[in-house]
Amino acid sequence: MAALYPSLEDLKVDQTIQAQARVAPRMPFLPIQERAASQPSVLYPNLAELENYMGLSLSSQEVQQNLPQILEGTSVGIHLLRDGQVLAPVSGNSLGTRRAEIKPGVREIHLCKDERGKTGLRLRAIDKGLFVQLVQASTPASLVGLRFGDQILQIDGRDCAGWSTDKAHRAVKKASAEKIVMVVRDRPFQRTVTMHKDSTGHAGFVIKKGKVVSVVKGSSAARNGLLTNHYLCEVNGQNVIGLKDKDVREILAMAGNVVTLTVIPTVIYEHMIKKLSPTLLHHTMDHSIPDV
Repeated sequence: MAALYPSLEDLKVDQTIQAQARVAPRMPFLPIQERAASQPSVLYPNLAELENYMGLSLSSQEVQQNLPQILEGTSVGIHLLRDGQVLAPVSGNSLGTRRAEIKPGVREIHLCKDERGKTGLRLRAIDKGLFVQLVQASTPASLVGLRFGDQILQIDGRDCAGWSTDKAHRAVKKASAEKIVMVVRDRPFQRTVTMHKDSTGHAGFVIKKGKVVSVVKGSSAARNGLLTNHYLCEVNGQNVIGLKDKDVREILAMAGNVVTLTVIPTVIYEHMIKKLSPTLLHHTMDHSIPDV
């Protein structure tokens, strides 16, 4: 199984590191006593020449810290560590990337109702499937980690395939206030794109009313496959649906050098938010930063 990378920049930097490592002379092993007293050796050579790689400002020390270490004495192998792992020499252990992750498979959640008998959840039927249309802030739905675009497969043991929106809301309304068991698939219509800001603090895309309308040629956004005619759902895992462009740009500015966007095609997004007013999305949607 090939190695996976959060971004094209991570892949390219890692390929450069591998090429350097193949030609770098082997460091001789020290006796155990001397090794204990010395600083831990670094597998990879100095990466000073990568400091301005692909328009990024990279630190050799920072890149080395983001890479897995191989124990001295292994005959090997850099590739032995790589198969099946996600390698991120540039992105590192980005909290935003982890918050934004769309997990495979399905999970079971236990939802309850608040003192008013509400869950804080709105559902929408699309193509014979049932999806989360709105999660209100500080409600039972937000507390169990439901997100815009999640697919609801079962409610209290009943398959939801083919249900109408009204039937789904009736089922939730009639369910127990103490526990509603749902089986959920993470956001099947959405995907994540991890990118890196350049030395001017830009990743290379333009949004208008929440939609990506332009991607700058040669930018990290372009290199990593960000597409126009997609709406932003999240920035580093934080929901931005319904926010003003000014507010989204402020979140992007504070997001750090590694930015992971969660996006959805325009045609699906417009189906998802049908009959929801912009005011409702702006003021009631949960825009909090999720836990990892």
